[in-house]
Amino acid sequence: MRRLLDFLIKYNYWFVFVFLEAVCVVLLLGAGGYQQSVVFTSANEVTGHVLEIGGKVSGYFGLQETNEALIRRNTQLEQRVAYLEKVMRQRLNDSEAYESLIRLADSAYQEFPAMVIGNSLNLPDNYITLDGGRRSGIMPEMGVVGAKGVVGIVYKVTDNYSLVISLLNSKSSLSCKIADSDYFGYLKWEGNDPRYAYLKDLPRHAEFSLGDSVVTSGYSTVFPEGVMVGTVDDMADSNDGLSYLLKIKLATDFGNISQVRVISRRGQDELDELTNDD
Repeated sequence: MRRLLDFLIKYNYWFVFVFLEAVCVVLLLGAGGYQQSVVFTSANEVTGHVLEIGGKVSGYFGLQETNEALIRRNTQLEQRVAYLEKVMRQRLNDSEAYESLIRLADSAYQEFPAMVIGNSLNLPDNYITLDGGRRSGIMPEMGVVGAKGVVGIVYKVTDNYSLVISLLNSKSSLSCKIADSDYFGYLKWEGNDPRYAYLKDLPRHAEFSLGDSVVTSGYSTVFPEGVMVGTVDDMADSNDGLSYLLKIKLATDFGNISQVRVISRRGQDELDELTNDD
């Protein structure tokens, strides 16, 4: 009890201050409408600022998990790049040849970003519509890739839009290979499940394992070598028994595509002119 009295005596002016503030608020609220509106307006402004700051703080800390995932992914990619650079230097035994190869890889293809505005999954021939066309630099026969892998090939364009033949299309036939090997075949979608396609005509002497990555072969001018397509999910013999038929789980989730990149090989016009010249 003695300590309580000492505490009250020591901080008595604070209690008086709080009491007077409370009296002032009561008097303001009990006064006319103008005073009440001032009080409530000020309170709303303060509350709004507090909520705004709280929302920004929550949003900032909510990015922590995303940032950590990106950091992990960047670290993995940096390790893979460092390893590949080491292997390339060892095999080339020529720093100038290595630098030339890197420059070629960096400059061989140009990219045009686009948004998906139309998509289908369950038809025999599925197409994707993009919000970019000729004015964006997009032309037919350009490759389309998403965040995780190949999406398709541009089929038709207008000034502002593009129609893409999805991998989920009977007309699509993509040259692919088992990653880190030269064994290749062509990818076809058999319908039904948009998660899977089939790699056909893979030689019987090809070596691979379930779970191996399947990438573009680079045997066309549409896609560079090594773009992710999917992973080996299952295997069987072809109908004639002369090759493998691999079930491939596609890397791209075609039910959830929003942003893509259209890629074009630099100098493609010259290549087309050369191959079409009679």
